[in-house]
Amino acid sequence: MKPTLVLVGRPNVGKSTLFNRLTRSRDALVADQPGLTRDRHYGHGKLGGKPYLVVDTGGFEPLVKDGILHEMARQTEQAIAEADAVIFVVDGHAGLTPHDKEIANRLRRTGPPVWVAVNKAEGMNRGLVESEFHELGLGEPNAISAAHGEGVRGLVELALERFPEPADEERSSSAIRVAIVGRPNVGKSTLINTLLGEERVIAFDAPGTTRDAIEIEFEKNGRHYALIDTAGMRKRGKVFEAIEKFSVVKTLQAIAGANVVILMVDAQADISEQDAHIADFIIQSGRALVVAVNKWDGLDPYIREQTRLTLQRKLKFLDFAQFHFISARRNTGLPALFRSVDAAYAAAMSKLSTPRLSRVLADAVSKQAPPKHGVFRPKPRYAHQGGSNPPIIVVHGNAVDQISDSYRRYLEHTFREAFKLQGTPLRIQFVTGKNPYDDKGGK
Repeated sequence: MKPTLVLVGRPNVGKSTLFNRLTRSRDALVADQPGLTRDRHYGHGKLGGKPYLVVDTGGFEPLVKDGILHEMARQTEQAIAEADAVIFVVDGHAGLTPHDKEIANRLRRTGPPVWVAVNKAEGMNRGLVESEFHELGLGEPNAISAAHGEGVRGLVELALERFPEPADEERSSSAIRVAIVGRPNVGKSTLINTLLGEERVIAFDAPGTTRDAIEIEFEKNGRHYALIDTAGMRKRGKVFEAIEKFSVVKTLQAIAGANVVILMVDAQADISEQDAHIADFIIQSGRALVVAVNKWDGLDPYIREQTRLTLQRKLKFLDFAQFHFISARRNTGLPALFRSVDAAYAAAMSKLSTPRLSRVLADAVSKQAPPKHGVFRPKPRYAHQGGSNPPIIVVHGNAVDQISDSYRRYLEHTFREAFKLQGTPLRIQFVTGKNPYDDKGGK
């Protein structure tokens, strides 16, 4: 499992800026205004060969007993409970405050190790800016600048030092790891119990019954699977109850550690924005995907048709995945569901030959050349495979880094059709060859 780093601190010390630096994204809102982040925010990061999850939290007010600040503090408390390591962010310009001391007192009573990050230290004497934060009693402070990247790598190296690099994703085990995810109460545990033919996991008609990711060995038609039942992922802002304090991070870790993900949605409930958020996280993780629309039994033909239209509209970005309409309770549609799981796994692990990739690329370009970028037209030359789970296709040529998103989608569709890559995301990377005349102009 990926280790989880949680960013904690009082408002406006730069936690969201550090989050964006660690995830190499702009996912967290950043402004010179305290209290902008309220809910927990999850993202992926990687340092060398060590991937990790990073969690941004709102300003921590541990002594406030009511109102929105209290709810934000509860969110932070839950994030700390999920953490493998905590990065306590303080403000080097403002210096040590009573608020920082309150947070430090709370963190000293927690289990995970704590690293103090003295932020906004650019242009300041490192020894001086760190010195007063020794008073927190949380070990050696680390001066950083989240905005400029100074000292950040060293801090993360310290936080991840005790975690080994993960083994190669293509596991030696022959079992296909299948994570079953979705909102609470869509029937994930019922599906597993039906597949196993026994009440192996608790299934109860109340959201939040599953508290942790549970892994169960399973065999079907001579193939071995490791089924991972996960707690339901609630909408951010509703993850308050102690029963769910591990649910989100464990689900994200289960997705990251799976070969194939079954996304379950409830046919008898609205297809929500949260279903789309979960699906997007699966795609960003590069995991093969099958969609199971559960509780299909008992719906009249009109409602079924409306549900299909809603799925096409709200989950249209999942056009690479197979959709199955099932009843986990009545054991209908499950054989076809697992045939798609097998197919998605095979597609994710496909080995694509370089000669055939290059031929498919040449045919695609001859049928439809990339649009011009300025006065130049990108010229893809050849392609080879750069990885699997998900398949990565590397396209080389002249000015291919200027290829448009629409043409990238055209190539993705072409490669997917040619190699029957149903059920897995597909990544295309463009590598532009060096222009031999670039260095001659100044000579």
